[in-house]
Formats: sequence, structure tokens, C-alpha cells
Amino acid sequence: MKPWLRLMLLVLWTLAVVACHPISGKEDAGIVIARRAQIRSSTAVVAADLLAVERGAKLDILDETAAENGERWYRVRAYDVDRTEGWIEARNVLLEKMLEQSKKLAEEDRNTPAQATGQLRAASNLRLTPDRTSSENVLMRLESGARFEIVGWKRVPKPRADTVDLDDAPKGSNARGRTASEEPKAPAEEYELWYKVRLDPSVSPAPAGWVYGKQVELAVPSDIIFYRTGREFVAWQRLDDDTEQRGAKGSDDARPGSWVILEKSSAGGPPKPNDPDFDRIFVLGYDPEKQEHYIAYRSGNVRGRLPLRVEGSGREKFIVVRLEDAKGQATEARYRVRRDERGILRVEPPSQVKR
Repeated sequence: MKPWLRLMLLVLWTLAVVACHPISGKEDAGIVIARRAQIRSSTAVVAADLLAVERGAKLDILDETAAENGERWYRVRAYDVDRTEGWIEARNVLLEKMLEQSKKLAEEDRNTPAQATGQLRAASNLRLTPDRTSSENVLMRLESGARFEIVGWKRVPKPRADTVDLDDAPKGSNARGRTASEEPKAPAEEYELWYKVRLDPSVSPAPAGWVYGKQVELAVPSDIIFYRTGREFVAWQRLDDDTEQRGAKGSDDARPGSWVILEKSSAGGPPKPNDPDFDRIFVLGYDPEKQEHYIAYRSGNVRGRLPLRVEGSGREKFIVVRLEDAKGQATEARYRVRRDERGILRVEPPSQVKR
């Protein structure tokens, strides 16, 4: 046999082996992200169901293919007694390498308290990056109403309409019954908001990711929602200790108490990346005897940056944020929060704290 022919046959044999070899490296395992999915005997419509798997189940991924309709499928091996092998739709599985990247995102904010709570207006993608021009960064599809902690956010340039993926804001009527097309047109926004979120395992096997802001509704606690007038609430945290609220009735969101709230004005036109995260600090106290709230502190206009932290315990705590000066330099600002002899909440701004 001629040398060149032998070489060609060797190349063809190598390509055949590679093409038939299972997925290798870090993409050889995955986690089920659907609430419940079926491992089937083939990718055909009439295929038999072999095994039902639930969210969080681990699978070995042996191969992948695309059906005639373009749907991607994985050939997998389950971890049941029979080590069942079959086919499952790829959209029901999160590759382990993607899960590891989500865990790294969660680790970045391990010590960051929740800034707010949000929930989805409609089903939306959880992504590794704040970018909706590709499906390569999609971790999974979250269900409508899914709740999560918000640990940060970011404004990025708005992509062209012909490049966006499946994260469009939900369409529908507003409170007055007018559709979006009948609403007065607002100035075009050059940037879009994304939330960095932390999720409970019951909601998602992926612990962290990014969600398109227009799909998110902030879940402001019912105890303070009626104090949202003129400015939007950006972040909030309780100032009460558990001992102070012993015996109080209701869920944590509805339970009356004292709060620190960061507010943001909507004036000034479409938001930009260099806009402050918040522009006012609002502290709401609660008198358990009178069973009513009172304003303990309201700052003037500031340029503030997240995250918001509440440090300390007992009768003295500190509200910690970052404030920008006229040159845009952000420094840590600490507001002392204490109760006086009558139990009234008092707030001392940074200038008084230093003295």
C-alpha cells in the first residue's frame, strides 16, 4: 500500500473514532433542571419513556444529536439501580461545567447580604453574563413567578432588536387597560438593566446568575410598600433583632418593624451606567406600643453605591454604604443607629459618628 494512501486511511479512521466518541472533558455530566423530565428510548416522537428524572438528578452525558426539528438531545446514563441509558432533551439538562461557573458567581457574593427580593413577571432565562444576544450563556429557563435574592445589578448597552434572544419583556395591558402600543412613547433608552441574583435550590440547581431587568418585579415587603412615594425603593434591610420582634405576627415581609431603605428618583431622563445606585437614605422606625411607624431619618440627595450592609446587634447598629464625592470617588459611609432611653430610633450621619 502506498504511503499516502495509508496516511489517508489512518486520518479517516481517526476522524471516525472521534465522531463516535462520547462527549469528553468537563462536559461529561449534567444536572436535571426541569421539575420532571423523561429519559426516552430515542429522539423520535413515538419513543418509549424509560425513566422519569427530577430536578437535581445527576446524569452522565454520553453523546448528543439534533432532531429534525432542530431540538438538541443528549444520550445519557442515569444513576438509578439499572443505570438506565437513553435520550433526554438538552433543554432539561444543565452541563456540569456551566453549573461550576454559576457556583463561582455565587462565591463572589458569598458575604454580600441580599439587597432586595425580586420575582419574574414571565418565564425568563437565567444567564451567566448580562448579555441576551446569544444562547451560549443560558443556564436555564426560570418559571414565571420565580423568586430570588438580588445581590447587585448592572446597566449594559442595549443590543440591536435583531440580535436579542428570548428575554423580551412581557406584553400586556397596564393598570388603566391600555396596551403597550397605546402608551405614550418614552425616550429611547440606550442601556438596559440586569440583576445579579441568588437562588434557592428549590428554584434552581444553579445558585446564581443574571436576569434581564424588565422581566423582574421587585417584591417590596408589605410592611413598607405604602411608604414608597415619589421615588423607587432600590434596597432594603431590617434593623430589628429577632428578640425585638418576638411575638410579632405575620410573615417576615409583613411583620412590622424598623427598616433602612435606599431610594432612587426616576427624574433625569433615561438611566445611564454612571448614575448612582441610590440617591436618598430613608430610615423607618417602628413603635411597638403605639403599633405605628415613624420617620427616624431621611437624608438629603446623595450619590450612593451598593452594597448596603447593616452591622452590629442589640441597641446599636451601623448602616454601611458607599457615597461618592463631587469627583466621583466613593468612600465608605457609616450611619450609627441606636435607640434612646425611650426606645426611639435615632440615626447619626457619618459626620456625627466621626466626632
